[in-house]
Amino acid sequence: MKKLTVCLLAATALTMAAPASAQFAKAEEAVKYRQSALFVMQQNFSRVAGMAAGKIPFDAKVATDSAAVAEFVSKLPWAGFGPGTDKPESKAKPEIWTSKAKFDDYARKMETEMVKLAVAAKSGNLDGIKAAVNATGGTCKACHDDFRTK
Repeated sequence: MKKLTVCLLAATALTMAAPASAQFAKAEEAVKYRQSALFVMQQNFSRVAGMAAGKIPFDAKVATDSAAVAEFVSKLPWAGFGPGTDKPESKAKPEIWTSKAKFDDYARKMETEMVKLAVAAKSGNLDGIKAAVNATGGTCKACHDDFRTK
């Protein structure tokens, strides 16, 4: 039942993600959308990273579920970085819009690493999960270093 619920939520979110940029009546809504997606992704990634670091007990099912959510949500925030969304207050640096190709490349790299993390989590191999967490975290850090204010 839980898997069915997650699948239904994922399908609904995917259906809504494609036309998301057209749905924002105000730039502030786009900012809130992207911040929400990034928050959900971060919470789920952090749960797996905590297990990989030994800060919380390893639970293969929780790791698998959390990595799957993080991987799915990693595709969503980018619609919230459209034209005009650089003006509302956020931690996004102006370089996102002036170096859009680089930003988009970072986003794609992170999405790729999230897929690898989800695969590693499904394997249940903690060493594989640790390696995937490190690679994924590295892509997050690179983007934050270049495109997010502290």
